[in-house]
Amino acid sequence: MSPTPTGRLFGNDLVLTRTFRASAGDVWASVTDPERTARWFGPWQGDAAPGRTIKVQMAYEEGGPWMDMTIDACEPPRRLAISAGEEPDRWHLDLMLTERAGVTELRFTQHLTGTEGVGEVGPGWEYYLDALVASRDGQPMPDFNDYYPSMKDHFEAQR
Repeated sequence: MSPTPTGRLFGNDLVLTRTFRASAGDVWASVTDPERTARWFGPWQGDAAPGRTIKVQMAYEEGGPWMDMTIDACEPPRRLAISAGEEPDRWHLDLMLTERAGVTELRFTQHLTGTEGVGEVGPGWEYYLDALVASRDGQPMPDFNDYYPSMKDHFEAQR
């Protein structure tokens, strides 16, 4: 399989979108319910609320590490903003859902501090968002080897 990269850089914002024939509420559950996130990213634990920190397992990364993520904003079923890591390399992520006539667009944005690592970051998010699609459609998980390094040039060319 050779998936086509969709991500675009807008300044220091890396933006990827996926579209679902589903309500925003249903897609929201896929990105916030720990049982459903476990199907494509990993489970999470904790008391989820704005300003709180949860533990998220990156189940599809080597060793399945757990990491702390802070919920910066939560506006169901429209917007989730989270951050992880330490400054100056802290990741700031934004998920926006827009529903029109039973079709929901997920707009995923990583607010980068610079674009030097986008060739590694972009393919990873393409993989995870395609894993989200596969989990919702009952399809097998994608293979990360189909994403990296083959998509690296697509993202590097946008710097």
